[in-house]
Amino acid sequence: MTAAGRRQGARTAAARPPWGYDASVSSTNATVEIDHSSPVPLHEQVAAAIRRAIAEGEIAAGERMPPARDLAAVLGVNANTVFRGLRTLRDEGIVEFRRGRGVTVSGIGPQRSAVVVKARELVTLARSYGYRPEELAEIIAQVS
Repeated sequence: MTAAGRRQGARTAAARPPWGYDASVSSTNATVEIDHSSPVPLHEQVAAAIRRAIAEGEIAAGERMPPARDLAAVLGVNANTVFRGLRTLRDEGIVEFRRGRGVTVSGIGPQRSAVVVKARELVTLARSYGYRPEELAEIIAQVS
């Protein structure tokens, strides 16, 4: 092996997280990987991966999440991307940020998460058909 190959191998081994995870988050049904070539923003893919883990019971209500830097290493993205995804989940009420205690899953997270996901799908569909938010709100009021 050449010196360059040894350096590359050493760099690759050093880049692997010491806790033994690979570059994906496993869930009960499938392995979730972040697709850097996808048109879906990376932070939304991160939020979706965490939502799935919560929905499938890998992270229970009240449980602390791994540090964002660890999640970033596992998912193969920048830590700021993970923070942005976590802020999205915080705004949805799925996770809570607690000073000195990290990020924990809220008790109402999984139930609300499903509704928020469907609402986003509805908004995306409505936009694709040219509806404005006010018009969509009127439609929802009519069907309720």
